[in-house]
Amino acid sequence: MEDKARLLDSIISYTGRYRIEGNQWVTSVEVACNPQWVDTEQAREFKITGDRLQVFTPWGVMTNWPGQEMTRSMVTFERSR
Repeated sequence: MEDKARLLDSIISYTGRYRIEGNQWVTSVEVACNPQWVDTEQAREFKITGDRLQVFTPWGVMTNWPGQEMTRSMVTFERSR
């Protein structure tokens, strides 16, 4: 059970309406794992190449991750065929 609790401390999740501004995907946060994000905007840079979508987070320190160093995440999605 403690492992599950630690795992929940390592995730990031939010949802809300979004808009596209150039190469930015901006979400108006309505619900989030971090209550401080509610009623804020989360912007992510993205790039589409063929069937691949790459999403980049801004550089920052994730206080709920081990090490608390500057990090940036990149998530890649590929269209199924």
